[in-house]
Amino acid sequence: MSGKQIAIIGGGPAGLMAAEMLSMSGHAVTVYDGMPTFGRKFLLAGKSGLNITHSEDYLRFNTRFGAASDRLRAALDAFTPADVRAWASGLGTETFTGTSGRVFPTVMKASPLLRGWLRRLEAQGVTLVTRHRWTGFADDRPTFETPYGPKTILSDATLLALGGASWPRLGADGSWMPLLRDKGVEIADLQPANCGFDVDWSDVFKHRFAGAPLKSVTTMSDAGAFPGEFVISRHGIEGSLVYAHSAELRDRLARQGKATLLVDLAPGRSLDRLEKDLARQDGKISLSNRLRKGAGLEGVKAALVRELGSQIALNDPAHLANLIKALPIPVTRPRPIAEAISSAGGIRFDALDERYMLKVLPGVFAAGEMLDWEAPTGGYLLTACFATGRAAAAGISEWLLNPASSSVSV
Repeated sequence: MSGKQIAIIGGGPAGLMAAEMLSMSGHAVTVYDGMPTFGRKFLLAGKSGLNITHSEDYLRFNTRFGAASDRLRAALDAFTPADVRAWASGLGTETFTGTSGRVFPTVMKASPLLRGWLRRLEAQGVTLVTRHRWTGFADDRPTFETPYGPKTILSDATLLALGGASWPRLGADGSWMPLLRDKGVEIADLQPANCGFDVDWSDVFKHRFAGAPLKSVTTMSDAGAFPGEFVISRHGIEGSLVYAHSAELRDRLARQGKATLLVDLAPGRSLDRLEKDLARQDGKISLSNRLRKGAGLEGVKAALVRELGSQIALNDPAHLANLIKALPIPVTRPRPIAEAISSAGGIRFDALDERYMLKVLPGVFAAGEMLDWEAPTGGYLLTACFATGRAAAAGISEWLLNPASSSVSV
C-alpha cells in the first residue's frame, strides 16, 4: 500500500484530520485548498475562544446531530470529545471546560493549535498546496484552477472536504454542489444553520434597540427551553440562544410559512407571582412604570413587551403576566446562509457507503460539513468534522487494500 497518492481537497478540520491519519499510514498525501492559507474558518471560530468540543455526557452528546445522529455515531465513537482533548494536548494545546460545558483551549484562540497541526503534517510528509480551486474531474482525475492555469492531477484516492456554504469569503461557498450533481451524487440543498432570523420590527424599536443584548432570559420552541441571552439586531434576532432554535424555526418556516420563538423575560419569577405583582400596580400609571415596579422589566425588555403585546394584553395583569412569561417573537425568515455559523444539507448519507465513499464515484470520498448533517454551536460542529475526517481516512485505507470491493450502504 506504500506509495499510494492521495489527494485531499479542502484544508479545513476534516481534510487536515484525514491527512494526519493517512500520512501516518505511509501514504503520499497532498492537501489542496483554494485559499491562500489553511483553516481560515477554523481561525475565525477561534477569535471567540474556539469551542473545540463539549464536556456533556457522551450519550447526550451523540444526540446533538439531529436526523444524522445514528449515521455519525460510529465516527464519533471512534473519536470522542475526550479523544479530541487528548489530540489537542498532543499538539501542545491544553484545554479547559467552561461553565457552559464547552471545551476551550487555555490560550482561548485557534492559531497555536493550527500552527502546531500544520507543523506535524509537514513533518509526516504531507504536501500542503494553496490557491488550487477544485473545478471537478477530467477522466476521473481531479482538476483545479491555479494561479498558473488549469491543472489535472493523478491520485489513487480523493477525499472531498470542501465545507458547506457559510462564511463563503473564507473559502466554503458550496460551488462543489453542481459539480457533484452532474456526476449523479444526491445532495440536499444547503440551508443556513446556527443562524439569526429576520423580525419585522417597527422603525422606532429597531432604531432605538438594534444591538441591544437581551440578558437573563429563557427561549422556548419545540427544540427545548434554553437560558441565556441574545441580541436584538436591525434585521431581527441573533446570538447563540437563537441558534439553539434555528433548525426548528427554519424548518417550521419552510413547512408552515410562519414560526415563533417564545421568550420568558422573567425566568426568576413564577406566573402567579407576576400576575399578583402586576395587579397591585395602579392602573393609572404608565406601562413603563407598571413593568418596572411589577415585573422588574425596563429597557429593551420593557420595549419588547410594548412592541409585541396587544393593547388588551398590555392593560390586563393576567394577560400581561402571560405575555412576559411567553413573549412570542414572530420570525419571518432565516438570515442568509453567508451570515450563518454553519450550514445544513449537503451530500446525502444514502449517496455514501459505510466507508464515506461516494457510490457513483469509486475512489472518491467525502467528509466534514459538506455532508448532510447539522449540529448546534458549542464544539459539536468541530468534533464531527474531526471525526468524519478520520472515518473517511479509515475508509480510504480500507478501499486501497481492496478497491474491487462493492459499495455498502448504511
